[in-house]
Amino acid sequence: MQFKDIVGQQDVANRLTEIIDSGRVSHAQLILGRTAEGSMQLALAYLQYLCCEHRVHHAEGGLRADSCGTCPQCKKIGSLMHPDLHFVFPNPPNGSPSVSSDDYMAQYLDFLKEYKGLGTLEEFNASLAGEVKTSIIRESDAANIVRTLGLKSYEGGWKMLVVWLPERMNASAANELLKTLEEPSEHTLILLVSEDAEHLLPTIRSRVQTVRLPVSDERPGMEMADQFGPMMVGWLRQLFKLKMKELAEQVETLAKMDRPQLKLFLRYTLGVMRECFLHSAAGKEVVIGSGDAKFDAMFPGMVTANNIETINDALSDALFAVDRNANAKIALMELSFRMSKALKKR
Repeated sequence: MQFKDIVGQQDVANRLTEIIDSGRVSHAQLILGRTAEGSMQLALAYLQYLCCEHRVHHAEGGLRADSCGTCPQCKKIGSLMHPDLHFVFPNPPNGSPSVSSDDYMAQYLDFLKEYKGLGTLEEFNASLAGEVKTSIIRESDAANIVRTLGLKSYEGGWKMLVVWLPERMNASAANELLKTLEEPSEHTLILLVSEDAEHLLPTIRSRVQTVRLPVSDERPGMEMADQFGPMMVGWLRQLFKLKMKELAEQVETLAKMDRPQLKLFLRYTLGVMRECFLHSAAGKEVVIGSGDAKFDAMFPGMVTANNIETINDALSDALFAVDRNANAKIALMELSFRMSKALKKR
């Protein structure tokens, strides 16, 4: 996983590469944010950058740096086959107190690859055979952490442990992890990828270096779909036709909304685009709820890895312009041209 493949988290990516380049890599770090918005992707890209043999630094704008993606270390991390990379994650009890992440590791690695690091716990549970009611990280997982990190590095570099959703540790596991954080072995990196730090022990939170993803409310809900769905569909159809008179009329209609409503419309559209990308990339079900069944079935496939970054940037720039009281018609017309070009690029 490279930082360039992650949508909408450029500022966080730049902070993470700065941490490594400055030599301030803490033995325990917390990446806090929704999995579906890139927290696990950032963790994997961070580890790949850490191990990369030929890091690439950019002179101007955008991402400040990234892993090369082609050296042996990048290929091992990218394929999740690095011998010094380990995972712990919530797993079902399966009728045995000794069950641990190791028992589900093959399924979890397949899940990470299939969902490109964006899959939720609910989706992981659904991918397992049988009904999964409760998944936790238990003391058997903590014992494996102690054992794994006590071993020597296979390749003489970093020993890396990713703990996904550490807030789902039971008390015994959390206390064992705390001991590990207090007495880390040399050249060890423990990455906690959490969606809810409030449910972590305060003593754990105090011992980790925290990087937060920006809080986002840009996920489409049914109420917003009822309000903005038909409007969005009408606008998107004009982008495919690109007839200037009709497009100008559509933009005029959108621009008549007051500024708060227009911002909500753009956030709703951005959320829909991200959901569509997850559909294309990982088969995640997406419900646009526009009221047009034909459009809802066809459109998600239009948003792919080839154009999601351009779409995200265009909508984010429009939101920024509207928030800064720019002329709404100009901002929306520029957005329309950029979106039209991006959607045809799929």
